[in-house]
Amino acid sequence: MTTLKQTPLNAAHRAMGAKMVDFGGWDMPVNYGSQIEEHHQVRNDAGMFDVSHMRVVDVKGDGARAFLRYLLANNVDKLTLSGKALYSTMLLENGGVIDDLIVYFMDETWFRIVVNAGTADKDIAWMKKQAAIHAPQLIIADHPELAMIAVQGPHARTKVWEALPGSRELSEHLIPFSAVEMGAMFIARTGYTGEDGFEIMLPAKAAPMLWAALAEKGVKPIGLGARDTLRLEAGMNLYGHDMDESIGPLESGLAWTVDLKSERDFIGKAALLAHPPTRKLVGLLLLDRGVLRDHQKVQTTHGEGEITSGSFSPTLEKSIALARVPNGVQIGDSVQVAVRDKMLAARVVKYPFARNGKGLV
Repeated sequence: MTTLKQTPLNAAHRAMGAKMVDFGGWDMPVNYGSQIEEHHQVRNDAGMFDVSHMRVVDVKGDGARAFLRYLLANNVDKLTLSGKALYSTMLLENGGVIDDLIVYFMDETWFRIVVNAGTADKDIAWMKKQAAIHAPQLIIADHPELAMIAVQGPHARTKVWEALPGSRELSEHLIPFSAVEMGAMFIARTGYTGEDGFEIMLPAKAAPMLWAALAEKGVKPIGLGARDTLRLEAGMNLYGHDMDESIGPLESGLAWTVDLKSERDFIGKAALLAHPPTRKLVGLLLLDRGVLRDHQKVQTTHGEGEITSGSFSPTLEKSIALARVPNGVQIGDSVQVAVRDKMLAARVVKYPFARNGKGLV
């Protein structure tokens, strides 16, 4: 039996009655009771997530920008203000996605990157390998000693300010997708729910205290179940589902994160240019009764597609999905989805399905 890894908040989850599951080798809370209630809590008020399994990696030293310009598909030259963040994919030479990540520019010798839990070791090994070749002077420093708590929802920022003395003065004027340091903490106005809020990186030993302080202000804990339905409604990709090493960003709805316009070269660029996408990611809204799930086949007039992420949407009270389909499929088209042994009707829609507390479809 392999022992599951635990975040610094493991005891707090158990004390709050969480149902714990094995999530990629981590012992994580899937819910604390009703997943639907947790979902609505974030859309309507504020909820907190333990995302300490994600990894913080600092790229430090002279030439950090030039190195990241080559390493990432999005262009870090867009980052000019200290604290500003950029969402990007990191690609293999063949154009497949190693991971999607957020990079924060702090100064010319310090960029902070947050990577996914399941790919963290692979990501760091890739960064170190590329740095050894292209920028041996850089330090790629990974920070397993940092925990991370995301607080999301229309009242999230106010409740963080109430729970964390001194945070309002520093973070009140943060624009979305930017961050600020607060002592040993790093407060970013980012998230994975389609709601406003913060992702707070802090020393692991301080995490239980912040968690308790937030709970005292009425911020409810939210499990991985609601995290997934929230991100799906917000039209946000999940690594390993909507893209992976075998699928490029252009077929994953992530063309906006790839800078093919500037002159600069980056890993995977030649492959992307040599193989224009034949498929794309679209939203699906189920018209019949049933639930859309990953890997179900989608029949279109242009050929077959496949659902990459599917679930019931608590906000829309309908089943929704992201699906990879042939390029010819258009918004508004009718398609059929194979659910068990039935063909169910669905409509192709523009995602996101819901954001900022309300349905958009």
